[in-house]
Amino acid sequence: MERPKLEAGSGGVVGILAFAGIVAAITQTLVVPLIGELPTLFDTSASNASWVITATLLAAAVITPVAGRLGDMYGKKRMLLVSLAPLVIGSVVCALSSSVVPMIAGRGLQGLGMGVVPLGISLLRDVVPAEKLGSSIAIMSASMGVGGALGLPFAAAIAENASWRVLFWVVAALALAVGTLIAVFVPAGRENTAKGSFDLLGAFGLGVALVCLLLAVSKGADWGWGSGSTLGLLAAAIVLLLVWGRWELRTAEPLVDLRVTARPQVLMTNAASILIGFAMYAQSLVVPQLLQLPEATGYGLGQSMLAMGLWMAPAGLMMMVMSPIGAKLSAAKGPRVTLAVGAAVIALGYGISLPMIGTGSLWGLLVVTIVANTGVGFAYGAMPALIMGAVPQSETASANSFNTLMRSIGSSVSAAVMAVVLAQMTTDFGGFALPSESGFRVAMLIGCGVGVAAAIVAFLIPVPKAAVRSGPDTAPDSAPEATGEAEVSGVSGASGVKA
Repeated sequence: MERPKLEAGSGGVVGILAFAGIVAAITQTLVVPLIGELPTLFDTSASNASWVITATLLAAAVITPVAGRLGDMYGKKRMLLVSLAPLVIGSVVCALSSSVVPMIAGRGLQGLGMGVVPLGISLLRDVVPAEKLGSSIAIMSASMGVGGALGLPFAAAIAENASWRVLFWVVAALALAVGTLIAVFVPAGRENTAKGSFDLLGAFGLGVALVCLLLAVSKGADWGWGSGSTLGLLAAAIVLLLVWGRWELRTAEPLVDLRVTARPQVLMTNAASILIGFAMYAQSLVVPQLLQLPEATGYGLGQSMLAMGLWMAPAGLMMMVMSPIGAKLSAAKGPRVTLAVGAAVIALGYGISLPMIGTGSLWGLLVVTIVANTGVGFAYGAMPALIMGAVPQSETASANSFNTLMRSIGSSVSAAVMAVVLAQMTTDFGGFALPSESGFRVAMLIGCGVGVAAAIVAFLIPVPKAAVRSGPDTAPDSAPEATGEAEVSGVSGASGVKA
């Protein structure tokens, strides 16, 4: 008997894919409450324990463009299910770990499941009617914020009241549930839309280059930014990326079509995405530290890990609440405007934080995070809409995955910059060096500046006039640049698929 499928335009499909995004996002904040306890739990050094976080970051960066290309070649639904498999397996490995090595391996496997969000967004273009596509993309994009927001209090509550292993068993069960829902109810969309062979050499080259780059960025503060290891990895990343780019331009079936990514609309959107990723991640690093520092410092708020997570949660949920408003703005003015407005709102959030630091106001910081994440919600819904409005449908997943990678690089650079600022600008507190009040102000000022820069870049994104209000399903199915009425003439309003 054929398994039931939800109607392509129903909210059930969007809800299931958003649920998948939430589960994937939860894994990223899952170990935050355990960071201080990891060396004791696994009888290892703090440096070794930090790989529990780094492994997920590196694996996610490597797999994201690969999953996107495979999704275009073999079907996005199929690759969604494949991506969930290492998420389940990795969670089980972590739950059973008794030493740091299998824990790192399990977290790396969890990172391999991070292609779920760009694949889900790309599948929406195949199965959701054109008139609902903008709002559906916004909801799916907001799932990352919701997952991150729920992950902190969820993980902290379990870690404080039960075994840490329960965290990973719960994620394994959630990932299995998501996979079942997708397999049974979600339509397959357009299968095998991109022909040809998989660029294995390109995937390997990009993977090695990204590992060198992100490893240097994430460990530079520990190793020293002028150390041979850091500089060597950065140099290797530059050389490998140049060689990889030359290969991608010369091969017939590239992993990433650099000619498509060089289109002004795609190129500028990806540049804005790096800045948005930086600005989004900075406040999620700085505000929790402010919330947890002792009140005796004069600017810390003395909250527990669980309380900190609960104070941060409304901001992430705000992304989901505001996503329909962002979609309406995109429909009326175009996603470029929504992205520029979102970046400006992020900058506003950082700006209003400056007088809040040192006041001891929990509610003030809550307002800061809500404002900033409102901007993130606008921006996260607009970026994939801009990308999909400029690429052929056969390259939707690959282009979205590359855009997600750009955001990840921005987040990684943000983590490194914020770590340097807060580590260099310290104050002595009972013999311990803690980030100073001025350090937090500088960090917030940097975030504000990056938000302003993102708004400027977004405003400068060149979008053909005929495509300004036509939404994300306006790109042609052929490789040439999309312009004028050609962008909108082939859209089928019934399915969002080209006629």
